[in-house]
This record gives sequence, structure tokens and C-alpha cells, in this order.
Amino acid sequence: MSDSAFSAWIGRSEEAHDQLSRNLVKRIAATFGEATPAHGEALPPLWHWAFFQEPVAENGLGEDGHPARGGFLPPADNRNRMWAGGRIEFIQPLRVGGEASRISTIKHIEEKHGRTGALLFVTVQHDYLQDGQLAIREEQDIVYREPSPPKASSGEPLVAGDWREAVTPSSTLLFRYSAVTFNGHRIHYDWPYVTETEGYSGLVVHGPLIATLNLRAFCRANPQARLRSFAYRGMRPL
Repeated sequence: MSDSAFSAWIGRSEEAHDQLSRNLVKRIAATFGEATPAHGEALPPLWHWAFFQEPVAENGLGEDGHPARGGFLPPADNRNRMWAGGRIEFIQPLRVGGEASRISTIKHIEEKHGRTGALLFVTVQHDYLQDGQLAIREEQDIVYREPSPPKASSGEPLVAGDWREAVTPSSTLLFRYSAVTFNGHRIHYDWPYVTETEGYSGLVVHGPLIATLNLRAFCRANPQARLRSFAYRGMRPL
């Protein structure tokens, strides 16, 4: 499909509604080993990713466990879809137990050619509202790439940080995070599929899970800081 054909998707919007159920919040808290926020308290940073998930039936999924191509996002047949990164502005907290809505709009689509073949980048803006007020504005970058051997290294040296926190994600953590985010992507829990079909050396840690753990580490190291924004980019699979 040409760039001009893909451009027809730019500007498309969809709206979703959900209740920030304390039952689901309890499950997220258990997944991360955290205390459960009470009704009316602020939802911890990035836990909103567990909500507003469309309940697609199994017969509506592709071989990889993702929802079949098309619909709101542009079709990109025979390409693997990955969460590439994003930028988030925290305006005010979402409150546990309340109703909320998410308005998603496709802002940008660009096709590039790299060493692994054709890459399609899609940027989606998500506005999260509660009680009619904007709480979070997020830009999510999605990349569709042609099947190729997994990237083992980012090619960029690690930058020394001001602090560090080590986390070793277990298969249980990966499964539970898939469950609370209703994510059927098989690379996170299906060992034969991820190693034999997609060629990874083991289960792949979710990009949003890595982002959540990174931001949690920052908040722990800076308990007095007010969180205003967060940007992240996936460099290679973990």
C-alpha cells in the first residue's frame, strides 16, 4: 500500500469508555506487588494502559495473537506490529472507581526503509478524560515491520544514570501483565511460538511493562517530585 493510501487513515478517531474498576486495579497491584489504591485515590502512573481494551474474540485475532489488521489502525499485512515508544503528559490524576473515556486519533503515518526492510510508523494521540476534564494526553508510536531476525542489540552504548534499579521479569509477571492488559500477543507467553516462529531466544518483555517499571523506579527514587511528563523509546527486545 502506498503512502497516499495510508494517509487516508490520518485523522481517524475512535472513542472508548471504561470504569476504572477497583477489582482490576487490585489485579494490577498484585501483578506489580504494590498496595491497592482506595476508591477515589489516584491511579498510579501508566496503570491506565490496563483499561479501554477492546474485548476481541479469539476468532478476531491474527496468528500472532494481535487483533486482525484493519479497523481503526491501517492494515499492514504480513508485518509484525510492535509498540515502539511514546510521550505522555500528566495533567491531573485519573481516580480509581470513576468512569473515564479515551479519545484516540491517528496523527501521523510514515513509511521508511531500513536494514530490516520496510517499516510503517503510526502515531496515535490518546486523550484520557474523567468528569469532562483532560487527565492524560499521550502520543503512542506503533511500528509495523517485515518479518526479520530479532534485533539483539540497539547499537547504542548504555548511558550511566543518576540511579538504578534492577528488575528480573519472571514468566509469571509477563503472563499476568498480558492478562490485566488483555494483551494476546503470543511473544509474551507462548514459548514455542516466540522461539520457533518469531526466532527470539525467549519470552519478550512488553514495551509498556518496561516503561511502567522504569517510571516506577523514577518515582521511588524521587518521591517528592511531581510527575509532569514521560517519554520513552524501545531500543531492542528484552
